[in-house]
Amino acid sequence: MQRLEGLMRKAIQDYEMLAPGDRVCVGVSGGKDSVALTVGLGRLRRYLGIPFEVVAVTLDPQFGGVPMDCGPLEELFAREGIPYHIHRTDIGRVVFDLRKEPNPCALCAKLRRGTLHTAALELGCNKVALGHHLDDAIETFYMNLWREGRLGCFSPVTWLDRRKLTLIRPLLLATEAQVVAAVRHAGLPVVKSRCPADGATVRQETKDFVRRMVREDPAFRQKMLGALQGNGLDGWKPLHTGRGLGVQIGKRESETE
Repeated sequence: MQRLEGLMRKAIQDYEMLAPGDRVCVGVSGGKDSVALTVGLGRLRRYLGIPFEVVAVTLDPQFGGVPMDCGPLEELFAREGIPYHIHRTDIGRVVFDLRKEPNPCALCAKLRRGTLHTAALELGCNKVALGHHLDDAIETFYMNLWREGRLGCFSPVTWLDRRKLTLIRPLLLATEAQVVAAVRHAGLPVVKSRCPADGATVRQETKDFVRRMVREDPAFRQKMLGALQGNGLDGWKPLHTGRGLGVQIGKRESETE
């Protein structure tokens, strides 16, 4: 977990994600990424040198009409001293029962995003932290290229003018393998998704492609990070000079894949 916190700290500093007095809302799906992000931000409060608050929110889609069991998350965040809120929603019913979407991920993401932003404002937050890591960024890049014919990715920091919220992605320098290792070693609870489309999406196909590329070239993720930062695509150019973490990412991946 310390390694992951170090990568989060570097991302926050490189892209100036936080400022004194910020109140950050973290959307917690229950998966490894959002859980690790929330705990990491909570612990960074102690030594980052920037006074800020963290609030965790779970927007339960209630897939299949069944409420999500948030008990393990409630216990975890109580131990970590992080305020936690659970919002039950009808997103699962709307996407799968009413709309019967053949490609449900886009609509589900849109509904969850809007609900999260509303919850953040109601809780007095000015920033929303999302759990996207480096693998997510690479997958998004290739999905945009293959499906839309454009070069693009999500940004490390995004200002939403209409909502007056700033989105930040503190995990973007960490790989998925590093997040998995941190969660496992720290013994953090993970609540498995009940989404009917889980594991059967275009995102999963792209994830499999990235894993194949890493097996062929262990430095693949490092090269992609360098390309995103070097070209400054969608705000990826660091505001401060890095210290060669890309090399460490490449080496660590060759050992864990």
